[in-house]
Amino acid sequence: MIQKLQGIYFGWYIIIVSMIITMLTVGLRLGIGPFVLPMMEDLSLTRTFISLIISVSMIMYGVGMPLAGYLCGKYSTKFVLLLGLVIIELSVLGTVLTNNVWIFFFMYGVLLSFGLAFTSPVAVTPLISRWFVRQRGKALFSLSTGSMAGIAIFNPLATFMIDSIGWRSTLSIFAFIFIIIIVPAAIFIFKEDVPEGADLKEASSSTKSSTDENTPKLTLRDAIRTKAYWQIVAGLFACGFSMNLLGSHAVPMLIDHHFEPTTASFGVGMIGLVAIFSTLVLASIADRFSKRKLLFIIYFIRGLGFLGLVFSQNTWQLYLVAALGGLVWSGSIAMSSAILGELFGVKLLGVLYGWAYLGHQIGGAISSFLGGWGYEVFGTHLFSFGLASVTLIIASIISYLIPEKIKLQKIKQYKLIGSRTTSS
Repeated sequence: MIQKLQGIYFGWYIIIVSMIITMLTVGLRLGIGPFVLPMMEDLSLTRTFISLIISVSMIMYGVGMPLAGYLCGKYSTKFVLLLGLVIIELSVLGTVLTNNVWIFFFMYGVLLSFGLAFTSPVAVTPLISRWFVRQRGKALFSLSTGSMAGIAIFNPLATFMIDSIGWRSTLSIFAFIFIIIIVPAAIFIFKEDVPEGADLKEASSSTKSSTDENTPKLTLRDAIRTKAYWQIVAGLFACGFSMNLLGSHAVPMLIDHHFEPTTASFGVGMIGLVAIFSTLVLASIADRFSKRKLLFIIYFIRGLGFLGLVFSQNTWQLYLVAALGGLVWSGSIAMSSAILGELFGVKLLGVLYGWAYLGHQIGGAISSFLGGWGYEVFGTHLFSFGLASVTLIIASIISYLIPEKIKLQKIKQYKLIGSRTTSS
């Protein structure tokens, strides 16, 4: 059993490859913007219809995650990644070869997003959490760097490629990249046989006492009955609501507020660029402080940032707000998954994280609709962006109240009451 390779803990190789896979997955799913107009023109689609496809894709991306988490626990990360790869390749093949609108709808809007859920962070988070105990927060924050890179890099890269070779060839190239990354990674990197003690061999006794050995032995039903789980879900709902609102409506909002299109695009892109570097800083402190308190700070500052975007009056204000927002943009998902692992154990992490992330995608689908509807009805973007701000601030308070540990006694009492009610 190999724990180190040339003096480097093997778990970090898993992190590096997972970051690349996450960058491709998040970039392809959230970086749909450059594809929209070329697809509309090529397939003669209306803006309403392409918007419907985007909304459905968000939901399907979320729907696939609980299943991916379940399959990770039942089989392995390797199995889930390879299954996702097969679905992605088939869906891309169907997408680029068809001119039929409804086949395109199914292949691109439904099947591709479903397949990408199997290569999303949900698929690799349980394995990473088994390889990392003492530095779990740092490892999961590092994984988030891949998401931020996907957001920051994919849009300009895809735009350049589409202008050069067309959207069909661009999508095909990305599908081929998935093959050359995932196949060797699944065979050589994603090892399920975690070394005994993982990264705890040099940890102190106080650190060991806080590992999975002392995590309550809960069933899935026990976990979803806890208040703590739904507090985490509420936070991820707010995260999805805000992230997808930003991605779909921030640039149009800034243009409506008389910013130049290039200025608006760069302002939003700066959030992802700053987040890449801020993730590394947050990763270095993630295991030194209370994760729920860090989550509180992340949601609270992000909530203020959405108001800052709406009220920005000039370029320097926009860039300042974007830079501050980027400092806390990537931390919520990493902290939420780390807290889930600590409270409920790694064994349940995949399926619990998958269902929680479905809440993230539902929030995103709602905000994508409200961003456009709210502006048409009320004539202002303050409705949707203000709602995002309020949602995030509420999420920050809820996150602060997440308990440090799950009390088994309360769960037993709940079961006892339930059994008495059933028998009566």
